Amino acid sequence: MALEIERKFLVTGNGWRAGARTRTIAQAYLTPPGPTSVRVRIQDGRATLTIKGESRGAVRDEFEYPLPLEDAEAMMTLCQRPPIRKTRHEIVHAGKLWQVDVFEGPLAGLIMAEVELLRADEPVSLPDWVGREVTDDRRYRNSSLIASGLAGLDLDATACVPA
Repeated sequence: MALEIERKFLVTGNGWRAGARTRTIAQAYLTPPGPTSVRVRIQDGRATLTIKGESRGAVRDEFEYPLPLEDAEAMMTLCQRPPIRKTRHEIVHAGKLWQVDVFEGPLAGLIMAEVELLRADEPVSLPDWVGREVTDDRRYRNSSLIASGLAGLDLDATACVPA
């Protein structure tokens, strides 16, 4: 069984911007927000179908399969809501790959970072540009953000950094 082990944080500084590799992402959800999700993602011209299970802290089941690009584009038209669009910046900090997502459209202004781990109890060195951890807050899952947007999020003046 495939597992995703990741921690998510709000971004509070700009230190991640220098030297980051960027990717463009559009993703849409075939299921309504809930404990499980079925997502179609197009990233840099490649497409995947991803099924994620219920979270157990930072751990959840994850199954990902490649899709033909044309199929993914057609599947996105089946979704009730428009896709989330974001630019992903990849940065290595203390030997770990961090992904910083800068959201666009209705979610513009939201910037979150995530780091994937090998074990749930793995120690991780936090960069100085991350703030509050939101791993266990379902409101910050992309599948929830697509439905509710920024409404109801606990964002303070330091949680989002203008581009």
